[in-house]
Amino acid sequence: MIKVLLIDDHEMVRLGVSAYLSAQPDMEVVGEAESGEKGVELALQLRPDIILMDLVMEPMDGIEATKQIISAWPEAKIMIVTSFVDDDKVYPVIQAGAVSYVLKTSKASEIANAIRATFHGQSVFEPEVTGKMINRKQSLPHEQLTSREMEVLLLIAQGKTNQEIAEQLFISLKTVKVHVSNILAKLDVQDRTQAVIYAFKHGLVK
Repeated sequence: MIKVLLIDDHEMVRLGVSAYLSAQPDMEVVGEAESGEKGVELALQLRPDIILMDLVMEPMDGIEATKQIISAWPEAKIMIVTSFVDDDKVYPVIQAGAVSYVLKTSKASEIANAIRATFHGQSVFEPEVTGKMINRKQSLPHEQLTSREMEVLLLIAQGKTNQEIAEQLFISLKTVKVHVSNILAKLDVQDRTQAVIYAFKHGLVK
């Protein structure tokens, strides 16, 4: 059973999506949040398999909510469901750690299938978003790091151990290890030493 959390400030959207997903034999809606703040709280409390995140909410939008969830729980699978494909929304939320991005204009069955694909480790993007990300990938690897991953990279460059990083950032040792693994993958390097060399080479460390 795929446990899903809905985060959207529109009640009718939550009701409609919740009703459809609850009728699926392999899905269970374990919670709903009407704001980014409440969404972060429920995500960390319930630890669902998939988080459906709206982008435009007040006072905390989906980008900031995604950042906060991923910072505290890097393994979270966040799927953006929105009406917008603007650069100032697509790039920041993908960089923040969202793994899929679909539009609210999609058929309900398409959203359900995207949830299943995301649950099984795939990323699902609208064609327009895919095009944007292909163009984005032409940028430097470290530009794909989240703000927290960049923090960890700079601490690695200072010679900090995983334990010391965990204590300094007030996060678990397991979370640090996940960040380090993500950093190595995104920078396409084999180990911490190569990551540090990369950081100095690209002027990330002064």
